[in-house]
Amino acid sequence: MYNILVVDDDKEIVNAIEIYLSKEGYNILKAYDGMEALKIVEKLAEDGRACEGALERQTFDLILLDVMLPDIDGFTLCRMIRKKDMVPIVFLTAKGSEEDILWGYGLGCDDYIVKPFSLATLYAKILAILRRTKQENKKETITCGEIRMDKQSCQVFVKEREVQLQNKQYEILRFLMEHKNIVWSRDALLNHIWGYDYMGIDRVVDNQIKKLRSALGEEGKRIQTVVGKGYKLMD
Repeated sequence: MYNILVVDDDKEIVNAIEIYLSKEGYNILKAYDGMEALKIVEKLAEDGRACEGALERQTFDLILLDVMLPDIDGFTLCRMIRKKDMVPIVFLTAKGSEEDILWGYGLGCDDYIVKPFSLATLYAKILAILRRTKQENKKETITCGEIRMDKQSCQVFVKEREVQLQNKQYEILRFLMEHKNIVWSRDALLNHIWGYDYMGIDRVVDNQIKKLRSALGEEGKRIQTVVGKGYKLMD
């Protein structure tokens, strides 16, 4: 049974999503503004379990998050949630420009659906994300091209050669391998790897990427620079 938090100030949309997904066997919790959603997420992070009767597991499996909320915008809320949890996030928004979509992905969202949307399309996206997440969580070994990472032993290999990486380089590579073909801004990588309280310079990302590419040899070319956007790992 999957647990999904729906955050949207449009109660009709929230209720429609709840009815549809409940029929499919999902547990739904609702929030109509950013502060309410943040309190729920923080409560889960503190307790390690849900505080509502409908949710008695450790965390959410997915969050559906509206961008245009009345208090905290969805982009800001996504940053704040990412500080507490790496739960998959799907943005629900009327803002469908390429710039907005890329910005959302840079913040760490897993998908983006533009209003108005069909509930069947939304459900298909949810299924795909949950299926992928479940598979990734089960995998002890992940690969990209000739790069192989053993998450249990924290070892990295290119073909059969073990690659020695510093801690931050390993964390960057693991994050990129778990989110392949997605562009991540320097700020997003700083937030995910160094944390939101990091007070250093963003060039540290560039320096670590440079060292990581060098350590990976020819396979380092898979880490591509997207000018003006950030970095992505190509599968």
